[in-house]
Amino acid sequence: MESQVEQYKAMIGDIKIDDISESQHRITLDPFFHLEVEREKLLEQTLEKIKQTEPKEVRKRLRVSFKGEEGLDAGGVTKEFFQLLSEDLFGANSGLWTNKYGDDINWFSSDNTWDIKSYELIGILFGLALYNSVLLDVRFPLAVYRKIVSYLGLPLGLEDIMDADIRRGLQQLLDYEGDDVEDVFCLTFEVTWMELGEEKRIELKPGGADVAVTKQNKEEYVLRYVRWLLVDSIQQQWDSFEKGVMTVMESSSLDLFLPEELELLVVGSPELDFNALEANTRYEGGYTKDSDTVINFWKFVKQADKETQIQLLKFATASSKAPIGGLGKLPFVIQRAGPDSHQLPTSHTCFNTLLLPDYGSNYDKLASCLGRAILECEGFGLE
Repeated sequence: MESQVEQYKAMIGDIKIDDISESQHRITLDPFFHLEVEREKLLEQTLEKIKQTEPKEVRKRLRVSFKGEEGLDAGGVTKEFFQLLSEDLFGANSGLWTNKYGDDINWFSSDNTWDIKSYELIGILFGLALYNSVLLDVRFPLAVYRKIVSYLGLPLGLEDIMDADIRRGLQQLLDYEGDDVEDVFCLTFEVTWMELGEEKRIELKPGGADVAVTKQNKEEYVLRYVRWLLVDSIQQQWDSFEKGVMTVMESSSLDLFLPEELELLVVGSPELDFNALEANTRYEGGYTKDSDTVINFWKFVKQADKETQIQLLKFATASSKAPIGGLGKLPFVIQRAGPDSHQLPTSHTCFNTLLLPDYGSNYDKLASCLGRAILECEGFGLE
């Protein structure tokens, strides 16, 4: 997997040949795409500036600066940039995603026809995150990744439908062996649904409202229903998203990945090995791996249940999953945040840094304060 990522990056590398003669090749390295935006206009300025930039320039390492703020982007500002955009674009209140499947799935809202440009920005963000090896806090179902690499001929099927009741009903139709399908299921090649309190209807094929589903055509009905649900009903939103993705990624590079591999690159792995994270952790501010507070911290982590571990990881890094290669590849820092006190731990999520007061050998105090922090608080991007 990691070799595939490097191969992908090499394919769309940054070397430009400015002048070629018989006696000399002059090669100029310009490895960064510099993006300066205002925090208050993050969405619109990001989209505007990328649209004004040549695609080859976008396919470089991203360096972000916020207008009016000093400091060199060593990676932390770029990560904050992705975090801020993700909160705006992937949040339940963005209006871009349907609520039919709950808050744990980001699926395109067919109702949203007034903010199509935001889907393009999401696609750009998706591509930039992939190229810059930044994990996104996005909850796309596997169907999204299948659609991105659809040129591989991977069909969308029942398993890609997010609604369990619809999936079960269609499977029951396919499994039914009786000759009385028309009487039992009472279906036609027409779909009805509610949109903003109004009943909507669409025919799955010309004259579909008058075509009954029978034993002979039930497979055709399921195929057309799946296509309508996953493709046709969100075509406008998807086209905008795909346009954004392709602004950053060349279509030829996608043949490096299967859908599952692409998902892993974008959101990370759910497999969390905290022993590997411990082995890779750096300590600052006076802490060492033998400090009492550090020892108690890892004791807390290893005794915690999985959900608490996930919340802790998100609190400290803004991501609930591990990068490619596992937590052992995550640059993680535990920094001493002053002497013993009743202050709760905080974090600089942009730098994967946990700011931990020195609670000494008092394990119960550390467990209480750290537990409260990850349940009640959020880490800080930058201060």
